[in-house]
Amino acid sequence: MRPGRRSATLLALALAVIVVLFFLRAWWLRELGVLLVRADAVGSADAILVLAGDFTGARIMKACELVSGAYAPVVLVSGPMDFYGTNEADLAIRYAQERGCPTRMLVPFRMNALSTEEEATRFKSEIARRGFHDVLIVTSNFHSARAGRIFERHLGSGVRIRMVPAPYEYFNPDNWWVSREGRKTIFF
Repeated sequence: MRPGRRSATLLALALAVIVVLFFLRAWWLRELGVLLVRADAVGSADAILVLAGDFTGARIMKACELVSGAYAPVVLVSGPMDFYGTNEADLAIRYAQERGCPTRMLVPFRMNALSTEEEATRFKSEIARRGFHDVLIVTSNFHSARAGRIFERHLGSGVRIRMVPAPYEYFNPDNWWVSREGRKTIFF
């Protein structure tokens, strides 16, 4: 094949791929969003862990749903940061209490962590200390697959983890690309 004809063939093929991707964009964009979400089957566990970093209250309220279903005897609420002198775990528990969640099972777990990796490390020692072998982990939907991989790596095979995604108002895996916040969530 001559160089000019080869280039034209490659260009035509590239254009065909672009056209196909354009017409199938809703499917593959949705699949890209779905890759971020991990929702495991929920059942009885030793504990529920609520990861920090949610400033809307969705994570703690998802944990409250699990509490009402009696899935675990204790909920450890992560609190790695202080905001204006109040730990994030305490703020989350207060938020839940103000919305009618029975808080007797919610235990603040104050720690010094600035990432999910550090959170997993801090939870690992607490999980071992308490003898937990099965935990439900609540985090935002877009964060659930990544957090699951991190916790599995840190906790190893001795602890069964099941991810429970909380809804995040700015990310829907089915149509994340239609909003600026959804696009930011995917790309960051």
